[in-house]
Formats: sequence, C-alpha cells, structure tokens
Amino acid sequence: MRVLICLCPGSHPCHACSYVDNCVRCPENVYANREQNQCIQKAVVFLNYKDTLGMVLTLMALFFSAFTTVVLGIFVKHRDTPIVKANNQNLIYILLISLIFCFLCALLFIEHPNSATCVLQQITFGVVFTLAVSTVLAKTVTVLFAFKVTTPGTRMRYFLVSGVPNYIIAICTLIQIILCTIWLQFSPPFVDKYVHSEHSQIIIVCNKGSVTAFYCVLGYHGSLAIASFIVAFLARNLPDTFNDAKLLTFSMLLFCSVWITFLPVYHSTKGKIMVAVEVLSILASSASLLGCIFIPKCYIILLRPERNSLQKLREKTSS
Repeated sequence: MRVLICLCPGSHPCHACSYVDNCVRCPENVYANREQNQCIQKAVVFLNYKDTLGMVLTLMALFFSAFTTVVLGIFVKHRDTPIVKANNQNLIYILLISLIFCFLCALLFIEHPNSATCVLQQITFGVVFTLAVSTVLAKTVTVLFAFKVTTPGTRMRYFLVSGVPNYIIAICTLIQIILCTIWLQFSPPFVDKYVHSEHSQIIIVCNKGSVTAFYCVLGYHGSLAIASFIVAFLARNLPDTFNDAKLLTFSMLLFCSVWITFLPVYHSTKGKIMVAVEVLSILASSASLLGCIFIPKCYIILLRPERNSLQKLREKTSS
C-alpha cells in the first residue's frame, strides 16, 4: 500500500494539509518520512560482498576452496603411497574437485541477483553437490565390493574390476541434470523484489520459481546421502586396513544433519538472512565431507608417514 504525503500550495513541504487535493502518493521505490512531507529513496538490500555477513561468508568460501585445493595437491603429490592407492585415486580426485566447486558455488549467492545468477545458483548447487555425494556413494560401494571380492566364491570381482562404482557417479549426476532441466523448462528461478515487506527497504532475492522442483533437487541429495550412509554403515565393521566406511558414515551423518537443520531455519527467515542460511548450509555440509574424509588421511600422510607404508598395512592385515 502506497503512503500519502502532504505538499502545501507552491510545492513547499509542510507538516499538515488542509485539503485532500494537496496529498500525493509516494512511488513504490520510495517511502514517506515521519512528518509525512517528503519521499525518501528506499535502500536496496541483498547479500553483498561489502556487508559484514557477506564478507565473512565470502572469506569462508574462498578459504575452504583454497584449503581443498591444497588437500588435492597433497594427494596428487603422494599418489604413489599406499593410503592414496588404497582409496581409489580417481574417486578421491573427483570428490575433491567437486568439493572445490561446492565451496565456490556459494559465491554465486553473494552478489546482486540477476536472471543469470539466479539460474546458476540453483543449477550449479544441484549438479556439483550431486557429483560430490554420488562420489561418496561410489566410494562406499567400492569399499563394500573390495571386501566382498576377498570372500571365496563371490562374483563381486567383476563389478569392481569393470568399474561399476564409477558408473554410479555418471548415472546419479545425469538424473540430477534431467531434474534441473525440467525445472528450467517449466518454472526457472527469477529475480524477485519485496517492495512492501520492509518500510524503508527493497529486498532483492532470487525466487526459486518452482518450490516443488527445489525440494526435488534437495530431496535427491538427501536420498543419495542416506544411501551412502546405509552402505557405509553396513561396511563399518569390516577390517580397517583400507576401510573408509566409518569416516564415510560420520561424514554422511553430518551432511544430513546440516540439511535437516537447514529446512526449518530457512523457512523462518527472509531476505538476505535467508540467503545467508543457504550459503552457510552449503559451506557447512561441504566442510563436513572434507573434514571427515580427508583430514585424517592428510594427518597420516604428513605427520605419521610411518603408518603410510606397505609394511604397516601388512601388519594390520595380519593382526
């Protein structure tokens, strides 16, 4: 609803008007001051790099992406060591690269929204997170298959040698791409302005377009994470010489916890705080995967190299 202000004859502002004819309406992009005698331009509000909140989230995204790049460098440098070879180098590299993009995609949320960034926010988020979580699922399946291969009379060797776990990544990511394509086709995200929600502000955010599509993308992430958790949980008690199952189980538990917490908090906020909650959830869930899966390995590679040897692995196997 537009606010009436009073203007005296001769266009000089005053505090009161005697006639209704002397009242005019403020346009939607401005608001009336307390004296109801002047229109003031509304401030345009969005999650900005220059704001303290936006700056903190930006620095977090850049720090975690740089840290993940360092971790990737460590694994590439020590690619010939047993701990790296035992955990499927290709899956490690795919997961680390996808996590770098997960952290960087948070930056798409921290700027003035436009049509392009609104689309890129959700599509990039959907695809790169699917790539990361499906890679975790492929790792958990690989762990389970690796120990089934050692069981006499099993036919699991064919599935492991033929690279079936690697197809999991391609198939899961393709399904998410199809979901995102349907989303863009029928109800894509767009720039939305909330002119009347705040008296002195115009809030600019990216509208999800189809809320159903957004929750389908988010739910698909959740289903992959739950599947990874279940498979890793089943493999948690297998011999731990090459077993990542416990770390993968804990990482998926944290990942799911972050996004379960996200839903009620997201719906109870609005404006740039709502966007900040989504960015923080992206960073926290990505950091949980990075910390749980890779930090223990980096600790062994850099600080306990004696544990990263064939002799040590044989001792574990025989014990």
